[in-house]
Amino acid sequence: MASDAAGGPNPDDPVRYFLQDLTYHGKTERTREAYERVLRDFETFVQTERGTSLSAASQRECMAWVHALRGERSPSTIATYAAYLNRFYGYMVQVGAFDSNPMTLVVEEMDESIDTDPARREIMLPAMREFVHGIRHPPDRAVVVTLLKTGVRVGELCNLDLRDLYLDDPEVAEAYGTAHRGGLDGRPDSLFVSNEPSRGAVVNGEERTESNKRKRSTVIPVDEELKGVLKRWLAVRPDARTPAEPLFCSTSEWGRRLTIGMVGQTVSSYASDAGWYRAGGGAEENVTPHYFRHFFTTHLRDRTGDRGVVKYLRGDVASDIIDTYTHNWGDRVREVYEANIYSLL
Repeated sequence: MASDAAGGPNPDDPVRYFLQDLTYHGKTERTREAYERVLRDFETFVQTERGTSLSAASQRECMAWVHALRGERSPSTIATYAAYLNRFYGYMVQVGAFDSNPMTLVVEEMDESIDTDPARREIMLPAMREFVHGIRHPPDRAVVVTLLKTGVRVGELCNLDLRDLYLDDPEVAEAYGTAHRGGLDGRPDSLFVSNEPSRGAVVNGEERTESNKRKRSTVIPVDEELKGVLKRWLAVRPDARTPAEPLFCSTSEWGRRLTIGMVGQTVSSYASDAGWYRAGGGAEENVTPHYFRHFFTTHLRDRTGDRGVVKYLRGDVASDIIDTYTHNWGDRVREVYEANIYSLL
């Protein structure tokens, strides 16, 4: 990286310079990849379509890029991309690498806005059952049904280890032993979702690449349907590459712990076949792994009328809710869950 006469940075690759600083500020790999994808697309646009560079791009180049996105991306996606570019230019001006931020006026004039609570695609239970029925591959079905019946985040699913699952089943015990977390003692047919894993931290002897976002750990019941799906998965589960023994590991990259990207690719493939996913579509259109958390929350809350139980299962942060249901797990959480959880198969 070079420096200009005034002492400010003059990077040969401004995008790489910006991404490096995002790393220093603790941004996750997934966030950095999203920024890089957008910034590289814009860089290609200004170089090939406008014959200029990132540092010399004007408001007109930025507005032309936004205009080119319309018709290919949803308004909320366009607004997100514009926010990424605006932050990039704002930062480069702040550190003295660029003279001005051409996105300032563009953002002010844009009609698009970031929808923090998008009107998501509404999928009824019969349609979701048909969707799940079409997933025949045992690992894929296990992942999708677990997401749908527990409401866990995809990163939390990826971080699950065998010790986080307690199935009261003699065949599972014979194949995998009876060891499980202490937090599952006396709670058979349950899943323990820890608040501990974070990207870069070593948990259960393995450095993690994904983060859990729960402030408190949660025990989620496993009903008979999910139990059967998980048992079928465990029957074909490959040997893991790490002693942490991830619950979900890849069959294509044999034994590797699943990542958010792997799960996303799997879900988008099935959703695309169902007509529920379009490249470039926004959250209001596409079914992604996070959609299953939305589906779980909406349907279980409507069935139970008990927001407290749903908040507990989701791992929401209210301490009074978490503490109440942690100490009354057997009498309240499991009973409410089993009485109301929907069938998918």
